[in-house]
Amino acid sequence: MWSADEIAELCYLHYRTRLPKQGKPDPDREWTSLAAVVKVESSTQREVLASPGNLQVTKEVVAMGTGTKCIGQNKMRKTGDILNDSHAEIVAKRSFQRYLLHQMWLAASHQQCSIFIPGTETGKWKLKPNTIFVFFSSHTPCGDASIIPISEPENQLSKPVTGDDAAGQSERRSNHDHLGPEDKRKSEKTASNHIIKRMKTDDDGYFSVIPEDLTVQQVSVKREDDTNPKSCECSADMQTANKETGLGRPKVVDVYRTGAKCVPGELGDARIPGLGYHCVGLLRVKPGRGDRTCSMSCSDKLARWNVLGCQGALLMHFLQYPVYLSAIVVGKCPYSQEAMRRAIVERCQHISFLPDGFVPQEVKLLQSDLRFEHSRQAIQEVQTNSKTKLVPCSAAISWSAVPEQPLDVTSDGFRQGTTKKRIGSHQSRSKICKVELFHTFQKLVTSISQEDLPDTLRMKTLETYWDYKEAALNYQEAWKVLRSQALLGWVKNATEYLHFT
Repeated sequence: MWSADEIAELCYLHYRTRLPKQGKPDPDREWTSLAAVVKVESSTQREVLASPGNLQVTKEVVAMGTGTKCIGQNKMRKTGDILNDSHAEIVAKRSFQRYLLHQMWLAASHQQCSIFIPGTETGKWKLKPNTIFVFFSSHTPCGDASIIPISEPENQLSKPVTGDDAAGQSERRSNHDHLGPEDKRKSEKTASNHIIKRMKTDDDGYFSVIPEDLTVQQVSVKREDDTNPKSCECSADMQTANKETGLGRPKVVDVYRTGAKCVPGELGDARIPGLGYHCVGLLRVKPGRGDRTCSMSCSDKLARWNVLGCQGALLMHFLQYPVYLSAIVVGKCPYSQEAMRRAIVERCQHISFLPDGFVPQEVKLLQSDLRFEHSRQAIQEVQTNSKTKLVPCSAAISWSAVPEQPLDVTSDGFRQGTTKKRIGSHQSRSKICKVELFHTFQKLVTSISQEDLPDTLRMKTLETYWDYKEAALNYQEAWKVLRSQALLGWVKNATEYLHFT
């Protein structure tokens, strides 16, 4: 079988051996984050998901991304040729979509090496039953999954982290540091029975985590008959937790902070000094440097993918079922099983009336005991005595398991080295920006005869990126249901940014 450490080790090896020096941080002064998608194949899906046993499986990195940056809303473009969000998780997911597009092309051209097999409807395909995908991230996803209480001993050692630093918070060891399928009992321990009421928040960027060896202090959002829609209270757990800190449990005295601000006009953080500073369960927008971003936090995006799949709207035209992640593995870093579960699974667990094929997933949440060599914590340890200020690496690397130009290095949303004069040229585009993925999708569509196309594409006059996305009716319906029942207030890009060809 496979363990969390094996997944982490495979990804770190791929990073070291398959990615070039270009785009990687200068370890004397820079750090970055890493994410990847690993394909795991075995004889049956049941055996793949089973924890114990000596079953031999094939593990392969099929997509990888590094990065820590986002562009501000003033840099967004209507031509679809810039990467708005270059956090590692998003770069990895877009690289994965590029891989899926190539695999769909292999299937449509009747090549047996594809991960897809014919579905029951004309023009539709489904994943081979012996294949699952595991998502790896070297760090806890920014946003709700990262809000972490600080216990008294920790508080004496370090200060809360703010803003962009969250991806590299100082090290906290938890009882959940090492988890693989063999430790399934821990990974599947349900978080708590609290119900966090959904609020209309769309525009905050936060980072959060709660170590499992602390009693988890959950802040829940409370709305009282709309008389005070912005009230944000600590739950009963938060109020009583520190009364129960016997049995050697450290007293929780604070939470990690984030510099990102709540969306104007929506529910915000209480900002009460100490434990009550942040509210959990809220949608948040990644922080920008002055210019606000329109990019939702990685926690929010992972929660969305856990219901809608990772394939996006375009590929859904060709798929009978969404492509879901079976597990999420996080590298050694501040981590909380409960916060991860709350942010990625529980917020959307209650969704009903989804179209056929869309189901909120019980994704496995695991942590490895292996740390990423270029994480902020790792670089900080090496540079303990250095007076040089550590900064996040400005570049992002994308890698996909595709035959043509698998590698892409970007900075500020464009190919690294792009001059102002060259912005807008074909050469300036990342292979995973919207317009490039759209063109790859269009080539796939035109390679298939009309009678073999799915209903949603057959004999249709679709032109723009927006047209093709909207025509994926079941995906759009699922997204509408998800937004109305769980992810209220999600910041959607204005349609003017989607009308390119």
